[in-house]
Amino acid sequence: MMTDVLVAHSSEVEKAAFYRKTYLHVALSILAFIGVETVLLKTVPVEVIAMMFGQKYTWLLIIGVFWLASMLASKWSLSQSRTTQYFGLGFYIVLEAVIFMPMIYIAANMQGGGNIIFQAAMLTIAMFAGLSAVAFTSKRDFSFLRNIIIIGGFLSIGLIVAGAIFGFNLGLWFSVGMVLLASASILYETSKLKNVYTTGQYVGASLQLFASIMLLFWYILRILMSRRS
Repeated sequence: MMTDVLVAHSSEVEKAAFYRKTYLHVALSILAFIGVETVLLKTVPVEVIAMMFGQKYTWLLIIGVFWLASMLASKWSLSQSRTTQYFGLGFYIVLEAVIFMPMIYIAANMQGGGNIIFQAAMLTIAMFAGLSAVAFTSKRDFSFLRNIIIIGGFLSIGLIVAGAIFGFNLGLWFSVGMVLLASASILYETSKLKNVYTTGQYVGASLQLFASIMLLFWYILRILMSRRS
């Protein structure tokens, strides 16, 4: 069972343990994502991967299912049951691996694709580390970013749906905007570690951070890919 003690009201030892567990789970989630993605790319037929992004309504359906399933996974990860928490996190990792599969496949098959993916991963890690440092060392309250993230999220979903239906490319500046939105999400989610979660909610906290990291990685990778196309 989770303890009801807020991290903000816990001892320094409990805070340190919560942060350590949270970031350990983030790191393990990234490693698990890499493992699941590798297995999927080796086992899923190319025709299935092509079908995922080759038909606009199929991709919209995938995005819709991902959005609904991710909300469910997030709810599970904050359950009172530790088993349910881990099930939610594991389920979300698989969801991310599935939705990333077409783009990773395309990137890997571009000229210098391995380097593109590596560069995107390194840039993502560097930005995450920098933003986390800002959130932890700054005395500023980043809770004001919540409304910006919510509004930006709905706007981005609307643009993605419109782009898929009407067949227009959202372009470089949309990806840049999404990188900024993902960066804001990392700042917000990191500040939540200190103010919102209890000491027993490190699995749920790690899922939210992992989700923000993957969003950042997605659009950094898109930007790097667009430079090679």
